[in-house]
Amino acid sequence: MERKIEDKNVAVVGLGKIGLALAAVIANNGYRVIGADINPSVVSLVNEGKSHVKNEPGLEEMVKRAYETKRLYATYQTVEAVKQADVVMVIVPVLIDQNNETDYRYMDLAVNEIAKAIQKGTMVIFETTVPVGDTRNRFGKKIEEISGLVAGEDFHLVYSPERVYSNRIVEDLANYPKVIGAINIESLQRAVSFYKKAMKCETMPVSSLETAEFSKVAECVYRDVNIALVNELAKFASMKGVAMDEVVQASNSQPFSHLHKPGIGVGGHCIPIYPFFFINKGLPKGLTTLARTINDAMSEYAIDKLEREFGSLSGRNILILGLSFRENVKEVTKSTTLLLLEQLAQRGASVWINDPQFSKEEIAKYGVTPLSFSDEMTEQIDGVIMQAYHEPYRTLDFSIFPKCKVVLDGRNVLNKEEISALGMKYIGIGIE
Repeated sequence: MERKIEDKNVAVVGLGKIGLALAAVIANNGYRVIGADINPSVVSLVNEGKSHVKNEPGLEEMVKRAYETKRLYATYQTVEAVKQADVVMVIVPVLIDQNNETDYRYMDLAVNEIAKAIQKGTMVIFETTVPVGDTRNRFGKKIEEISGLVAGEDFHLVYSPERVYSNRIVEDLANYPKVIGAINIESLQRAVSFYKKAMKCETMPVSSLETAEFSKVAECVYRDVNIALVNELAKFASMKGVAMDEVVQASNSQPFSHLHKPGIGVGGHCIPIYPFFFINKGLPKGLTTLARTINDAMSEYAIDKLEREFGSLSGRNILILGLSFRENVKEVTKSTTLLLLEQLAQRGASVWINDPQFSKEEIAKYGVTPLSFSDEMTEQIDGVIMQAYHEPYRTLDFSIFPKCKVVLDGRNVLNKEEISALGMKYIGIGIE
């Protein structure tokens, strides 16, 4: 690699909630960052110094500051960004389709554009969670094929997974060690040096690209299996008349126990998706697959409990609190609400949704009726399901549902005594 590179020009391909945070952090640490995104509205906002991502503490201020210091701008032309970059960071989604097969459409498009413009000596870092081996064998090979350059000789190839949590992305970028794998020692050393300066974070070099890829998927599988275990135990605890929340608290007082909380399902971009990167690549049986089955079946288990209280759900007005997959985020990907809607539709219920993160029009796109708490229809609700415990629900007065017979607390967050005092039956997960 002939030209001397100082890694001062960084292209971030994909300006979603994580990509934009990466771009803003790096720009505020003195680098010139060109963000690339196929969404023109995202590009326009960034070029006005505005963040399209909300509810991320510190992010809007960082984007504004990076814009004002002329260290961050955006383009919808990936080729334009890559041509100017010493470092190309790729944070484009790899998902699964309806058959749980890996969906590469967005990543493959981005990789093709990167390959058209990559310069000799550039460092390409993939941050998206991917199946083991893809950085080397799918994306690296494609860049080589189109560009005519050789990974490890003409360009550096690195994998360093994002490890952040919505609503605290900027904080997590600074606090979590950056796991880094690379195609060779030269690429690894350069990546470690870059991250220490660009993100001012602790680094954790590992022996290969595949080790880094495996570690990220393993994190998600661990959480999925843990949640499946506690869900299975919660169902058993319910049979035995034992409060699972108390069990978790008591068990976790022993330092080797790390039981998660039970619930009616697992949603989001990570836990319901990434285990299939193992399942589809040679791990079709065992705990990884079983956990996915158990957690996705919790919605049916919950609706079974609700139906037993009514005898039949046919014609009943059921309100779900939360379209989002979890509290205080505006994101529907793999939300348990989607599974609940299927179950309730099969049983003939009329379903309503309230979610303060979404407009009525946005909720209606999912084929369900939105409900405001000021609507008179609240007086006709027969049952309520707590799915995503958004901040406004903490002060929700359930007396606005005078006809409500049952409250299904899918996250074990409501006050059982207050619900019961209103003459409503409280049902939790592992709590009776």
